Amino acid sequence: MTRPASGTAVPSPCISICAIDQVTGLCAGCLRTLDEIAVWSMLDDGEKRAVWTSIDARRANATIAPTSGSADGQR
Repeated sequence: MTRPASGTAVPSPCISICAIDQVTGLCAGCLRTLDEIAVWSMLDDGEKRAVWTSIDARRANATIAPTSGSADGQR
């Protein structure tokens, strides 16, 4: 999932992993809020790019837990 380049059509960040995290309120797949998901189709390209900027910031600030390996997180 990468932010679209300026001057190009703005694709949806959805990756079909749709589950809202109860703690953060963000979709586990695309890192959007429910409000962002609900209004996506009504946003203009500038607003969609702003959502992508928010997603990038969320991803940069996220703590990623190991998805496999031993209990201590080593692979």
